[in-house]
Amino acid sequence: MRNATLDFQQLADTIKSWGKTQGFQQVGIADIDLSAYEPRFHEWLAKEFHGEMRYMTQHGAKRYRPEELVPGTIRVISLRMDYLPADTDIPKVLQDPNKAYISRYALGRDYHKLIRKRLQSLAEKISAEVGEHGYRTFADSAPVLEKPLAEKAGLGWIGKHTNLINRQAGSWFFLGEIYTDLPLPLDEAVKNHCGSCTACIEICPTQAIVGPYQLDARRCISYLTIELRESIPVELRPLMGNRIYGCDDCQLVCPWNRYAKPTDEKDFQPRHGLSAAQLLELFQWSETEFFKKTEGSAIRRIGYECWLRNIAVALGNAPQDEKIIAALQDKMMHESELVREHVMWALDRQTAWE
Repeated sequence: MRNATLDFQQLADTIKSWGKTQGFQQVGIADIDLSAYEPRFHEWLAKEFHGEMRYMTQHGAKRYRPEELVPGTIRVISLRMDYLPADTDIPKVLQDPNKAYISRYALGRDYHKLIRKRLQSLAEKISAEVGEHGYRTFADSAPVLEKPLAEKAGLGWIGKHTNLINRQAGSWFFLGEIYTDLPLPLDEAVKNHCGSCTACIEICPTQAIVGPYQLDARRCISYLTIELRESIPVELRPLMGNRIYGCDDCQLVCPWNRYAKPTDEKDFQPRHGLSAAQLLELFQWSETEFFKKTEGSAIRRIGYECWLRNIAVALGNAPQDEKIIAALQDKMMHESELVREHVMWALDRQTAWE
């Protein structure tokens, strides 16, 4: 039974303190009114910017009406956790066409389990303090508009690239939420500080940011290499360079990321040399090796077939090299039609000079 003498302001302060002991850098509290974001979401879907992410059209209104997803919810505790590993030498990897660029968030262990575990631990602390109450935790694991909720909770503002930006910490962080029926005091949203800057729009390799605050996922390299399970559009392949899993370009040029701090989380540190691996080395992984070396990693979700597909595109974008040609030829008879198609495209690029 809930404690009837609760001081909710004090409880909110305590929750924020506990959040930091769980490894979160910031905690904010928002109400559940997302009516200002609902029309934007429907407009994005109407333009079919979600591509093959059909799950974005499912679940009815639950994504933008939290009380329908978890009945009784009146507040959302939003939290952020920094993930940028130190010394991953991003520019040097991107500028070396023979190396594989993997989005920095995916270099270590899969964040979903870690954040969900920390959120659950925090929720249990709250339960021990207040007694019985309704709650549910989320870490990119359900129909939740996490960036709008984080924006309302004062964790930052949604930038022109559609990522959340914090004035003191940039944008290299994960988000998590606790839906709760506790009437906690609200935090104030912060102002948007993008100003006239358009660096993220200009840098996007595939011009996926079609306007300020408008992302056409169908052109986004993160979507193409992670969400898309089919053939990558031919016209976009040369623009992908050596990016084989995700893309960080819009974050790299954001001026606010000069304030980003490297993470201390051991689980977010790079594993298996993936921060600067050679494309040829990764392309020669067997399926068994792929699943072994991506165990506990977000990379595993794309599967071996898309892994080879993505690397084949990067090899096609690399300087002509006999070793690359030989490696591609070895995969010409691969059992997957998807892999064969991208290998042939890459071979055509590699042998054009002949």
